[in-house]
Amino acid sequence: MTVAIIDYGVGNLFSLRSSLDYLGIDNVLTGETAALRRADKLILPGVGAFGDAAAKLHERGLAAAICREAAAEKPLLGICLGMQLLFELSHEFGEHKGLALIPGTVEPLAPDLPSPALKVPHIGWNRLDIVRDDPLFKYFTPGSYVYYVHSFYAKGCAESTLATSEYGIPVTGAVRRGSVWGTQFHPEKSGAAGLALLRAFAEL
Repeated sequence: MTVAIIDYGVGNLFSLRSSLDYLGIDNVLTGETAALRRADKLILPGVGAFGDAAAKLHERGLAAAICREAAAEKPLLGICLGMQLLFELSHEFGEHKGLALIPGTVEPLAPDLPSPALKVPHIGWNRLDIVRDDPLFKYFTPGSYVYYVHSFYAKGCAESTLATSEYGIPVTGAVRRGSVWGTQFHPEKSGAAGLALLRAFAEL
């Protein structure tokens, strides 16, 4: 079993690879569409701006390849910006189309927060509250804390939401549609709780 980490020039790849290595999960870092076909599971990481990341995926032919593998029901996990790219549309510095693998949009967090004391970006540890059970939480201890770094979040995705974190409002923390999962937080930076999620994903 091999997990392909999709390399398109955006993402915290070293930490993610280190976490998979620690768990003994065979993994490959690749930007080649043929390698995505050969892999058993895919992880789409991401850090930075939505528009730039989406453009890079399309320029390298990876957007079509990811959608093709998802249509074949190959397990796919998007992390942080990688999760946001799974949605239909983002309003981050304009309007940008996503991969449309999960219904919903990506919107700025700041206008929805009830208090100016809640800073943006939302950075740091926050409790993950499971709202829908899922195999991704097989080894996860309910109420564990995970690590976030983001200024935008997914909305209009209640039917796909697996977990949220409270930050003045319920922030979408984890989603799923079919064989496609996403986490707004960084499992690779979330200690034992994050490793539990990565281990469960590798076993899906």
